[in-house]
Amino acid sequence: MGLSVFSDEHFMKLAYLEAQKAFEMDEVPVGAVIVCNNQVIAKAHNMTETLNDVTAHAEMQVFTMAANFLGGKFLDECTLYVTLEPCSMCAGAAYWSRIKKVVIAAQDEKRGYRAFNENMLHPKTEIEWGVMEEECSTILKEFFSKKRGVI
Repeated sequence: MGLSVFSDEHFMKLAYLEAQKAFEMDEVPVGAVIVCNNQVIAKAHNMTETLNDVTAHAEMQVFTMAANFLGGKFLDECTLYVTLEPCSMCAGAAYWSRIKKVVIAAQDEKRGYRAFNENMLHPKTEIEWGVMEEECSTILKEFFSKKRGVI
């Protein structure tokens, strides 16, 4: 019997669950998961308000967790699943981690890394867009509508 291989959607659902946790904590609802050899090795959500730390983005949290799990700083055999396009800080960290693949749900046209430099990720990093884009965009819109008192 061979190993079952999970889909990108399966892992993005786990990232989305992390975004929901952030939403419930009144954090910007972004979730991230890192997978290595078809196994989740790190999962987190934004914690900037909780930790009073502007660097406590979901991606930064999972990069640290994954490096600790693997015992090394390079994630060149791993995939990052993230519900929102990384900002320039997180894209820079992804570059330095040498992450193999990044799967992004929703685009962030204002603050996403591509607004500053499309080539911020490592040249060997594969990028996939739009997995569960609708769900991940909707939770963000709901969060910011609630913040503005629209809902």
